[in-house]
Amino acid sequence: MYDEDDLSLLDVEVELISPLDKIEPLTEESEVPRPDPDEMLVLLKNPQPQQRMLAARAFCDIEDARATPHLISLLTDTCPLVRVSAAYGIGRNPNAEAVEPLIVQLNRDWNGYVRKGVVWALGNCRDRRSLAPLADALRTDISAVRLWAASALAQMAEVGYETVIGAMPPLIEALVQDPVAAVRSNCAWTIGRLCRELPSNVVYATAIDALIQAFAEDQDLGVREDAKSSLLGVGDPRGLQLIETLEQEGWF
Repeated sequence: MYDEDDLSLLDVEVELISPLDKIEPLTEESEVPRPDPDEMLVLLKNPQPQQRMLAARAFCDIEDARATPHLISLLTDTCPLVRVSAAYGIGRNPNAEAVEPLIVQLNRDWNGYVRKGVVWALGNCRDRRSLAPLADALRTDISAVRLWAASALAQMAEVGYETVIGAMPPLIEALVQDPVAAVRSNCAWTIGRLCRELPSNVVYATAIDALIQAFAEDQDLGVREDAKSSLLGVGDPRGLQLIETLEQEGWF
């Protein structure tokens, strides 16, 4: 389990913001010229860490499968800024071959920025192998990484039924128990998304119960709002009835 003092960046308000989080995607209308992919591919192997980092960052906006093997190699770079840039680059260029290296790096990297990027990339890879490490990160990592692990698990909706079933227990546990409201909110959002992929079975009913509990009992208004939105999105009759009853009573 990671220490919450990891990186001494325990300000939950900033949520372990990576410099890459503020980078806007390049579009056809962007004033910033789009980097040349061929030039960036060469720079990925540059001996200077700054150049490798800039090249890896470029592939956070450029989709080019040729970059993925090089970005995988950079996950173990000695410079943490290169590693986090490589993780984000893989997230933009996901590939099944990147899943195992990402899992290995998630388990061993001391840097919270890097683990946060790796969690995002694992979600984007949409691979059943990502389920266990994402669930473990949600249970044991620092708050900012848990926040992103909760969101990344929403991608399991595109993987398959068994993976959705496997994602529910850690999400429900975190929705009920995580001490950070933002993490609970993300869990509520993800549970709502995954419920849409489930038939009306025991797992579905348990997830709806957890959303109802969060809506009715959580001390944080944001968590209650996200639980309500998920219940409305799923359209479960029990949830809709509770929302209507509480609103008629002027509770919410």
